[in-house]
Parts: sequence; C-alpha cells; structure tokens
Amino acid sequence: MNHALDQESIDKIERYTPEERLRYLVNEVVAQQQIWILTDQDGCVMLNTEDEDCAPVWPNQEFAQSWATGEWQDCEAKAISLDKWHASWTSGLEEDDVFIAVFPNQNEEGLIISPQELDYELKQKAKKTIQQ
Repeated sequence: MNHALDQESIDKIERYTPEERLRYLVNEVVAQQQIWILTDQDGCVMLNTEDEDCAPVWPNQEFAQSWATGEWQDCEAKAISLDKWHASWTSGLEEDDVFIAVFPNQNEEGLIISPQELDYELKQKAKKTIQQ
C-alpha cells in the first residue's frame, strides 16, 4: 500500500505553499490511513517556535526521512495509523499543549495548527472520500 515518490514529485511538492502542503498532507494521510513523524530515543521529535512546541508531521516516509540529517540524523521516520492518531495522539498533544507543524519543508516553513484543527481536517476529508 506504500507508494514511493520519485525525486521529481518530491521536488515539486517541496515547493508547495504551506496551505497546499496542508491539503496534500490531509489527502495523503486519509488515502494511506497513516501519518508520519520522526522519532528518537525519547519519542516524537519536536520543533520549537518562539511561542509553541510543535510535533512535525509528514504525509509520506520520504519527506519525514529527509529531515533526519544534522542533529536529527539518528532519528527514524515512523508511521502512525490514522485510527491511533485520532484515538490517542490528538488528545495527548492537546493535553501537553503541543501544536502540529504541518509538513514542514526543508526551509522549516509550514503551518502551525492545533491537534484539534488537524483532526477536523482529516475527518472532513475522510467523510468526503466515503461519500464519493
């Protein structure tokens, strides 16, 4: 079920605006039924903005793994099933006051949204997919 992306697709998607990357992530996550994070020995890797701690998420293994360089070179891309995401991650991140960094690109640009907001977007997309 995992479809690999070619370099041309990766380069093209990498140039998307943050809003386009949110839409792409939502479509891919619902289609694949999984979302990608980076993990180290302490668990999910976090990004820190001036205001928030953020858990970065990616739509595909290739994009998550491309972040595993430099200080993150020992990190591994890990898929979380959509069911598990809805069941425990959304509420867990919310309780810890952690936001979502949606599909950050290599320039560390990406939308910062609440876990609830991402959950809502994913559920809306899933509903539309079922109705088609």
